[in-house]
Amino acid sequence: MDDVVIGIDASTTAVKAIAFARDGAELFQARETYPLSNPAPGHFEQDAEHWWAALLSALKQVADKIGASRVKAISIAHQRESFTLIDGAGKPLIPAILWLDERARRQVTRLSEELGREAIRDWSGKPPDPTPALYALAWLMEHKPNVLAEAAALVDVHAFFAHRLTGRLVTSTASADPLGLLDIAKGTWHPRLVEAAGLRPQQLPELIVPGAICGLLSEDIAAATGLKAGTPVVAGAGDGQAMGLGMGVDGPGKSYLSLGSGVVSGSYSAMVTTSDAFRTLVSPTGSGFMLETVLRSGMQLVDWIVRITGSPSAAVLEKAAMTAAPGSDGLLVMPYWAGVMSPYWDGAARGAVVGLSLDHEPRHLFRAVLEGIAFEQAIATDAMEEQTGKAAAMIAAGGGTNCALLMEIMANVLERPLFVSPVNEAAALGAAMLAATAIGWFASPEDAAKAMAGPPARRVDPVEALIPTYRARKAIYRDLYHATRDIHARLASLRKTSG
Repeated sequence: MDDVVIGIDASTTAVKAIAFARDGAELFQARETYPLSNPAPGHFEQDAEHWWAALLSALKQVADKIGASRVKAISIAHQRESFTLIDGAGKPLIPAILWLDERARRQVTRLSEELGREAIRDWSGKPPDPTPALYALAWLMEHKPNVLAEAAALVDVHAFFAHRLTGRLVTSTASADPLGLLDIAKGTWHPRLVEAAGLRPQQLPELIVPGAICGLLSEDIAAATGLKAGTPVVAGAGDGQAMGLGMGVDGPGKSYLSLGSGVVSGSYSAMVTTSDAFRTLVSPTGSGFMLETVLRSGMQLVDWIVRITGSPSAAVLEKAAMTAAPGSDGLLVMPYWAGVMSPYWDGAARGAVVGLSLDHEPRHLFRAVLEGIAFEQAIATDAMEEQTGKAAAMIAAGGGTNCALLMEIMANVLERPLFVSPVNEAAALGAAMLAATAIGWFASPEDAAKAMAGPPARRVDPVEALIPTYRARKAIYRDLYHATRDIHARLASLRKTSG
């Protein structure tokens, strides 16, 4: 029986603990869900104890199935930006505030004015936006100062788990970075950002590089899970970076494209560089950086269209949309149903459908939404590749890869072939690669990625004859946000007044 490593993926909805072999084969997966709370408009929270209970259960299932003696290391990938505050005994003092939370929009404005918008972006690598924890912490400083002052520590998901698994209060730089409190160039806590968050330096976890050993599994946790005491717990990364590594994006010349509810893309950069066009993140390999773009509304727009049109399924609409010509008979869709992060960082922005006529049918709207997602991605990719150079390979994963029409449109608009990853659980696999490297299976995370990621499942090529058509429409699409920005800002102002 061969040895295995466990990759943990603690997402917004569930903890997955997956046993992987040395070749990256998934041997067994345990998944435990937990609830999401929305106690007030824009507030999204979870009980960190639910994360912990789910992790213990998932690890026990893996140990029972695989055998404790086979498990040689554990590593953690997780939902980014989400955090809680703990007391000296490690117990949460508040519900965890999630990356989805938008309560701190006023704090984004305040800190941008006080510290300078560009200064925050260049220090942290993140243009000001409610997603990083910095702003929710500033909200706590204003609304719950006592709990913030009395907390023993701020913990991201990684630090919360590592502390309970090993007794050591430590997190990975690639896990802490999305909180928005790191000096991206130095990989250390930034004093001005920590102060702006209302924290003291002693309230922060120790930082180590991804792939370093956080500590060893304690006796009591070993007893609770069935794993062996002393099993190394390896520093992982946020799920976005870990996903890229799991898809084989381990250095220059490659980029990843995750087509899920949102659309996330990333490219490796050897040098630190910051821009409104992307977020800059610590690389999960511990060397270099990942430039990342995020479109909040991705495949969830497909679900939305199915719902509002009353169509039996997305497959039925997709089949109909294939009969619509490229360009959707003059329709353009700006897919900002949930606002926009890169490159405009505008929470007031909303979706727009332009060019409607009495001749349009649901099939045109479906195709136009897919084209809008592709146009948005192409603009984001262009901006990233001004810094990194054009990627020789773009590797796609996520539910959207099952939509053949979207993949065809993406290849045409991006003007390159897309390679579909064979990996379903890329974030957990990325964590497993770091575990495998830490215990000496591979010399580096890059070597682990080459051995464990596997060859592409398929390739989708662009149709050269359609590239000019899409290129002309992309040029028009590029102006759509600027044409509607003030209108959406005025509508948002009216919503606030009436609300």
